[in-house]
Amino acid sequence: MSDGGILVEVKGLRIAFGDAVPVRNVNFTVPVHGRVALVGESGCGKSLTALSLWKDHPEVRLAYVFQNPMDALNPVMRIGAQIHEAAKGLTRADIVDLLRRTGLEDPERVYDAYPCRLSGGQCQRAMIAMALAAKPELLVADEPTTALDVTTQREVLELIDSLAEETGMAVLLITHNLGLVAGRMDTVNVMYAGEIVESGPVEEVLSSPHHPYTKGLLKAVPALDAPMDAPLADIPGTVPPPNAWPTGCAFHPRCPYATEICAQAAPPERRAGAVRFTCHQGE
Repeated sequence: MSDGGILVEVKGLRIAFGDAVPVRNVNFTVPVHGRVALVGESGCGKSLTALSLWKDHPEVRLAYVFQNPMDALNPVMRIGAQIHEAAKGLTRADIVDLLRRTGLEDPERVYDAYPCRLSGGQCQRAMIAMALAAKPELLVADEPTTALDVTTQREVLELIDSLAEETGMAVLLITHNLGLVAGRMDTVNVMYAGEIVESGPVEEVLSSPHHPYTKGLLKAVPALDAPMDAPLADIPGTVPPPNAWPTGCAFHPRCPYATEICAQAAPPERRAGAVRFTCHQGE
């Protein structure tokens, strides 16, 4: 939990590549020791937003854990050598200890192994060890459970939770699955088409979502008590490309509640308790 200070403040962030503007007017904060989630479908600008942090906040020690560790690690370097590159000055014993702290049962073997000799879960733990080597104030976990089985997903997320508790580092979790933030994060920012459309305390947003996109993401989370043959809910359509964001509310072509004004004017920011959201309908 946060102690009230602000570690990172993102204000009016805009990222453009020619005519494409994949991130626009993004605002959020990460408190010291805080746990913040950035949630949305692929193509919404989450990873670009996170990658901008190292440039805009050079005074903050940042470390990243990327999705699909089998691709993120260098396939022709041993794990120990890759961690040495990330944090100069560490001894073999230091790195073996880091690998052990991530729950790897045979850290000596992992130190000398190439990524192809490890499972996806072992590679992700090695990535987390590499991140810890930098003694970060903020760990950015970008879809850290991609390509992992359900059991390993839970283990990796619980590992990040326990390490954050142990070291005091803040965590920015990037995910498309709202179900992963419940009971794990303090604050959630829901991102669509390069903008944050709803943000607030996790409990409030999950229990009473206001933006139609947030509602759609929640409905898409499979229920454990649902019948085996129950169809999975989804949001019709896809995220548009960043060089062709719709006018007005960017979500209006996919929104079941859209009216004429939604296509014509950008939605205002509204508040409901501690939650902020942008929508013409309001609640």
